[in-house]
Amino acid sequence: MEAPPLERKLVAILAADVEGYSRLMGIDEEGTLATLSAFRTIIDSLIAKHGGRICGTAGDSVLAAFASVFGAVQCAVATQQHLAHANHGLAEERRMWFRIGVNVGDVMVKDGDIFGDGVNIATRIEGLAEPGGVCISRGVHDHVTRKLTYQYEDLGEKSVKNIAQPIRVFRLVFDAAKPEMLETSEMIAASLNSESAEVDAPLLAELPPESITADLLAVELMFWNTIKDSLRAADYEAYLTQYPEGSFVALAHTRLDELASAEHTRPTPQDREVELLFWESVRNSDNRSSVQAYLDKYPDGDFRSLAEIRLIELSAPP
Repeated sequence: MEAPPLERKLVAILAADVEGYSRLMGIDEEGTLATLSAFRTIIDSLIAKHGGRICGTAGDSVLAAFASVFGAVQCAVATQQHLAHANHGLAEERRMWFRIGVNVGDVMVKDGDIFGDGVNIATRIEGLAEPGGVCISRGVHDHVTRKLTYQYEDLGEKSVKNIAQPIRVFRLVFDAAKPEMLETSEMIAASLNSESAEVDAPLLAELPPESITADLLAVELMFWNTIKDSLRAADYEAYLTQYPEGSFVALAHTRLDELASAEHTRPTPQDREVELLFWESVRNSDNRSSVQAYLDKYPDGDFRSLAEIRLIELSAPP
């Protein structure tokens, strides 16, 4: 039986991936994965809001198709604005920046995935974007240049891998700190943290529905970044109470377990006094066995380094 012919469609393609993802994973695997998960939730909600459909994800990359070129471009800009705001709560070396490319072209569709030169061009354009930026093809530019109020920098024709002809690329120029988005986030943060917010700020139900999901996730990320290095169990318990199904629930439970374990094993003042007396009794001893006995009893003791030095001294030839 012959396989059914592939369906072909003309769509706008958005391609995105993380700049420096391997470096981030090298710094902190768990933290990077948690941030990626939170950011992906923001991206996915914005794609849906702008009428797109996710067609592929692999590691740190996202591929989405839109019936409207305008929807794809507006989604790209909104995504970078929301992620720029979410990144404010991260240390400079841990910030996660996406690059985004948008193309319009004919694609083949199979089992929900899309294939073809239109997809390949979108991914190559994405690679030309700056971290936190958006690049578009000439076809996209021709559709939106007179109808969307952004500025466009002509980067000229670019030769890219596996594409026969050079492609004309434009960089989208926009305000990364969209005022209306930041105001919405601030209102939500106030409603979460102030008892008086119910009087002064609108209820979530009164906010534009399309902005609620992404902004709440940005607030959650900011909350987590303020407590992620805390040594207080109460901070993680507060997070779990506020976000019982949040993006960092697993990490919060892990930190609580670590703090409980550390509390259980932390020496008491009496333990430290006994250790000090033991060390004072052997520190000037010429008997290696006595010094080794301290290390055997207190392998992570306060005087471990001094004991190891003393053993080296006693092992040296006279």
